[in-house]
Amino acid sequence: MADTLVGSKTLLDIRDLKMHFPLTRGIVMQRVVGHVRAVDGITFSIERGQTLGLVGESGSGKTTIGRTIIRLYKPTAGQILFDNKDLATTEGEELRQMRRRVQMVFQDPYASLNPRFTIGSLIAEPMQVYRTGTPAEIRERVVELLQVVGLRPEYADRYPHEFSGGQRQRIAVARALSINPEFVVADEPVSALDVSVRAQVLNLLQRLQRQFHLTYLFVSHDLSVVRHVADRIAVMYLGKIMELADRDELYAAPKHPYTKALLSAVPIPDPKVEKKRQRIILSGDLPSPINIPSGCRFHTRCPMAQQICREIEPAFEAKEGREHYAACHFAEQVTPPVVKE
Repeated sequence: MADTLVGSKTLLDIRDLKMHFPLTRGIVMQRVVGHVRAVDGITFSIERGQTLGLVGESGSGKTTIGRTIIRLYKPTAGQILFDNKDLATTEGEELRQMRRRVQMVFQDPYASLNPRFTIGSLIAEPMQVYRTGTPAEIRERVVELLQVVGLRPEYADRYPHEFSGGQRQRIAVARALSINPEFVVADEPVSALDVSVRAQVLNLLQRLQRQFHLTYLFVSHDLSVVRHVADRIAVMYLGKIMELADRDELYAAPKHPYTKALLSAVPIPDPKVEKKRQRIILSGDLPSPINIPSGCRFHTRCPMAQQICREIEPAFEAKEGREHYAACHFAEQVTPPVVKE
């Protein structure tokens, strides 16, 4: 199936990626007693200039995917083909140079900026590491980046504690762009911000994407946010992608009951429609990634589950529609969220 997702314009191609964290016991003689299967075999691709939205509950493995792609974690198995170069096996100086093309905007703008550094130093640090210019050129680039993200040049001499959450996230974006990356992982970049400034940061990310021809992996738990920024959406559950489709098609005709449940919880800004809509409440909690259920990992909470779901894991395969993929035995029986008459 991986080959069907890859086109001539593909920048990032993930093939059967796994990231398992060992569980150890003992202080001196540590032994592995199990694994946390945070990412358990996923496949997707992103074309140049596009945004893939990655959504799911907390603990589904979304952030782990982003950190594995930029090689903060070394994957357990699988391929991370970035411009046809496998980052999963790249090491040393070659990996260091590849990281110039791949950057990340972290979730918490209050924790991702070193409070001992000035804003100018934070933005300049990647350029200094990669020696992209003289001190004067780097200083000029810092001023330019502050203006690009809508901040004043004089802010370069201030410290992070002097700024609001929205301003800090703009600073984090400026730092990520400082060495002209091609691909950016945005890990829930607006979840820690007030609702009033979320739209500003989202609009900034979209403007910068057009201006610098960026490609995004946009990680979020909020389907209503992803709908405004993503070209395609992948829905994750317990380390696996349950559904992958074009944004509009996913909202109009979901093929997985988990996606349908998530969509039923997205608020609709029309009181009459919202009042008539039927909510789908999933029972139970997300299972542990240490002890994943047999068969379909969603069957313990799925309202459509049958015996085959408990015994056989469904294949992640193409369904009806343009490049619409789902992992469900009864995908064709899933209907859009119901609005009661």
